[in-house]
Amino acid sequence: MLSDSGGPVLHAYFPTAGFVSLIARLDGGARLEIGMIGNEGMLGAPLILGSSTSIQDAVVQVHGAAWRVPAPRFRTICASDTSLRALLNRYVYVLMSQLAQTAACGHFHSVDSRLARWLLMTQDRSHSSSFFVTHELLAHMLGVRRAGVSTAACSLRKEGLIRYHRGRITILKRSGLQRISCGCYRQANDTYRHVLGLH
Repeated sequence: MLSDSGGPVLHAYFPTAGFVSLIARLDGGARLEIGMIGNEGMLGAPLILGSSTSIQDAVVQVHGAAWRVPAPRFRTICASDTSLRALLNRYVYVLMSQLAQTAACGHFHSVDSRLARWLLMTQDRSHSSSFFVTHELLAHMLGVRRAGVSTAACSLRKEGLIRYHRGRITILKRSGLQRISCGCYRQANDTYRHVLGLH
């Protein structure tokens, strides 16, 4: 846990490997992943926007390394480096786009499509075709019941797109996942490329 909802943002993090999930907590203990941050971005958007309070939980899902900058130092750097501040402003725009798209995707698209999208996004950020994740965690990430995740994972496995054994998922056919994934995956990547110039 790098930060929790309502708590102080003490550092800005720039992951170089692995990724962090942004998780919204609802009444009754329900949790939903609303964003992912890997080496394409940074954790600490409230600091860019002039706040020091987190509005989501930030949890490391796939371990890795990150550069960490104390919040006061980060603010000083942003104030003195206008080109960096402009880039970070564009990243905040992209992150807001991801959050909005995730909300819409969770409402309108099938669990199969959303799971395929999540697996692709995880592979992009972990830079690995194999990672450990339980059905329970996936249920929290996608905002569905474990039975729904099990059915969707079984469907992807039957199509030969993934291997799932004792919590370890291995992506076997990325192109197949891209076919099943909703258009939100492609749209998010297009936004990253257009706004941040990533390839």
